Parts: sequence; C-alpha cells; structure tokens
Amino acid sequence: MIAGIVLAAGLSKRMGRAKLLLDWDGRPVIRRTVEGVAAAGLGEVLVVVSPAHAALAEALAGVAVRFVVNPNPEAGQAGSVVVGVRALAPGAEAVLIALGDQPTVPAEVMSTLLDAFARGGRPIAAPRYRGVRGNPVLFAASIFPELLALAGDQGARSVVERDPARVALVDFDVPMPQDLDTPEDYDRLRSSAPPV
Repeated sequence: MIAGIVLAAGLSKRMGRAKLLLDWDGRPVIRRTVEGVAAAGLGEVLVVVSPAHAALAEALAGVAVRFVVNPNPEAGQAGSVVVGVRALAPGAEAVLIALGDQPTVPAEVMSTLLDAFARGGRPIAAPRYRGVRGNPVLFAASIFPELLALAGDQGARSVVERDPARVALVDFDVPMPQDLDTPEDYDRLRSSAPPV
C-alpha cells in the first residue's frame, strides 16, 4: 500500500491568516490540495494538522482522510513529516509527501511519480519542473528511518539531497507549483484557474 501525507500544520505567519482555509474558486485551498492527492488512488491519505484543527477538519468534511496531530508545529516542517510517517499503517511500502499549500500540483505529477516508483530501481521519486526539483516526493519504506530522524524546518529536502543516485527525477514541462505563503501569492492564485 502506498499512502499519502499532506503537511497542513503550518502557522501561516507570512500570510497573517489561516492560508489553507482561504477560498479558491469556491473551495478552501486545503480541500483542493487534498482532493488532488486523494485522486492519485493512494491506499490512504493522512493530513498532518496542528492541535487547533477544527476548521481544517470542517474544510475537509466528506473527504476520506485521517487526521494526525503534530503537537508542536512551531518546531518546523520536519516535525510534521515525522508525525505523519510514524502514523502510517504497518506495511506501507511507500509514502507520497505533499505540501498543503500547493493546490496547483497537476494530477499527472502524482500519477507519473507513482509509475516511476512502480518501475522500481530507486527508492525516491521527485518531480523536476523545467529543471527545478520540487514537490510532492515519493519515498520507499526503506527511507522511512531517515524521515523519522528529521528535525527543523527543512522538511525532507535533506533526505532527497543526501544521495542523488537514489532519486528518480521525473521531468515536467510546467512551471513549479507555487507555495501559498504571502498575500501576494494568494492574489496570484486567485487570478489563476483551478485544476479541473
């Protein structure tokens, strides 16, 4: 079983308000992101949230996800990765880790990463958007111990960069999906059409 983890415990400091609850064409950003991940046909989707997550749960009502609480989101993104990986069902063969504030990841990215993993050979599959490596990233179970050892605010980047030979880079001729961090980012998002 391949699971998905959506990191959604951030504090939205640069946005100044709960960015994952912002509306994008009639639906909250987090709902668009999670529905995109769920559409990849994963065995299970976990959403890592902060302790005060009632509004996120409401925004995701009716979507088949399991919430996992990061008790200390202030410590950075790595803590959310650790919490999510610890919560995976026994026997998970891999996990796709996505960012909650990237609702514009094309569906083809996730399906192509899953295909690259299924072909075997490398334990990490990552997208490269017009030459720049990005998210989401797929990790085999053999990498889980490294993910569980993460600390700080860099997420899993250091794990991906540790040994390029074990990373299957999948090229996409589309712009890098934008993180939603600032009010300017939100203005740009609102002026773009959501994926169908």
